[in-house]
Amino acid sequence: MRAALVSLRPRQWSKNLLLFAGILFAAKLGDAGRWGEAGSVFVAYCAASSAAYLVNDLRDAADDRLHPVKRERPIARGELQPERALVLAALLAAGALAIAAALGFASLLFLLGFVSLQLAYSLGLKRIVLVDVFVIAGLFVIRAAAGAAAVDVRISPWLLVCTALLALFLGLAKRRGELVLVDADAAPGRPVLGGYSLSLVDRLLYAVAAATAAVYAAYAVTAHSAWMALTIPFVVAGLTRYLLLVHRHDLGEEPEQLLLADRVILACVAAWAVSSAVVLSVT
Repeated sequence: MRAALVSLRPRQWSKNLLLFAGILFAAKLGDAGRWGEAGSVFVAYCAASSAAYLVNDLRDAADDRLHPVKRERPIARGELQPERALVLAALLAAGALAIAAALGFASLLFLLGFVSLQLAYSLGLKRIVLVDVFVIAGLFVIRAAAGAAAVDVRISPWLLVCTALLALFLGLAKRRGELVLVDADAAPGRPVLGGYSLSLVDRLLYAVAAATAAVYAAYAVTAHSAWMALTIPFVVAGLTRYLLLVHRHDLGEEPEQLLLADRVILACVAAWAVSSAVVLSVT
């Protein structure tokens, strides 16, 4: 049971908090029914994500055993048998699809797209330079759109673009962290890393960070009231802090851990969420 729980990667479920963006930016925070729908779609995507992680770990077990960090995964260590992992993945995927179907046809389509893209990523797309990080960005965009569809609200195209750029930024930072880790340990990494270099990733990181801040600023001052501009400093501060940790301390290989462990980033996210909710609720 412990090995199965670890293989589900519950720490990664924090990525699915993006599914609540729709209810936040539609200013429907007082609608209990929509909160129930948002909570249901969150559970569905956590289950679907965990099913995808199990399939990914099964496919990459041999390579993971050679990795300085991933060799500790239960499937790579032999703590979770492949047959049980497959059964668990099938049950999670079926449960996720059932929840999505109950929320409506649009929610079901989004989840099918999410699962299909996850599967394509695990089966081959993650081995193609740059395509791998663009797929990661696409998965985040699906999350944002699915969250809005589940609660039947319109989500701004600006927010989808911001989501894609931020996910691209995190994906590139992850690749940088993997490059540093593999070089430091002189250990084999994932095949796609051969197509990257620190100089390339650093240039892309700065470009995407700048684009993210610029697009969010444009969104904040045009999509809602001018008061949303008050949230811009929190976004810029969070991006700057993340870049600092990536470059000064060579972090970023586990973005979900970094996002949840650094107090400054947590403070930026909390301040952004609170200020956005206040502005949207009074304007």
